[in-house]
This record gives sequence, structure tokens and C-alpha cells, in this order.
Amino acid sequence: MKDSRPTDDSSSIRRRRICPDCGGRFTTFERVQLRELTVVKRSGRRVPFDRDKLQQSVEVALRKRPVEPERVERMINGIVRQLESMGDGEVPSETVGELVMEGLKGLDDVAYVRFASVYKNFREAKDFEEILGKLAEGEGVDDLPPPPKKKRASSEQ
Repeated sequence: MKDSRPTDDSSSIRRRRICPDCGGRFTTFERVQLRELTVVKRSGRRVPFDRDKLQQSVEVALRKRPVEPERVERMINGIVRQLESMGDGEVPSETVGELVMEGLKGLDDVAYVRFASVYKNFREAKDFEEILGKLAEGEGVDDLPPPPKKKRASSEQ
């Protein structure tokens, strides 16, 4: 037996199946993928876009914060749609980071500062003072200097 229906926000299809042999119930979620995306790292390296990695970094920033999972899911879906609708299949990692920061700013200020501190590579307390001052004034991290280029090859996104 199969049961398929769109999720509440229509971003994916939920499929439920029952195995005829063991009777086990299985649920899968399938998303429409408009195009294959490649993320271009600051080092110039190209890696396939990984939605799970994006979600994981957002969840780390939101750890122990009172934000509903549905809002997080909508934000991530929105970021992925924006990336997929860009003209090229290659997206700079800076674009992904800026979209995440923009989304987090609307969800939770603490998560926004957490993510910015890693993304912008804060090195000292004054970096936090600057972002908190700009946040209080209604500005964003976009006004801070860009993060320094990384010399080592890491698995950033």
C-alpha cells in the first residue's frame, strides 16, 4: 500500500509505504530539485551543494534557541529555492553564507550572531561588540569587513 501527499508547506512529498513481506511501515520525503548546484569555495574548489550540510549549520547556530522547526524548514527551503533560481548552477559559498545570515536575522538574533561569528571568522571580543552594536542599530553583518581568506582546504559551505 502507498500513500503520497504534499507536506504542509508543499515543499516536498511525503510517501508512506508498507512492506508486503515484513509489514514494516516506511516514510520518505522527496523534494523537487530544480537543478544541480555546485558551491564554489573561497579557495576556488567546487563541491556539490549539500542541503543537509546547510541544515546542519543552521541547526548548530539555533541550538537551544526557541525557534519552531517549521520556521527553520521554511527558511532553508527559501534559501535552496533562491540558490536554484539563480542563473548559473555554480554558487559562491559567500552567497550561501549571506542568505543564511539574512534568514537567521529574521528568525533569532542569537543564532544570527553565532553564525556570523563563525562565517565572518571573529577573532576577538571587539568583533562581537561591532555586530551587537549594528544589530541594536538595525543594521547587519553585511556592513562588517569580509572574512579573511582561508588558506587550508576545509569542508566549509
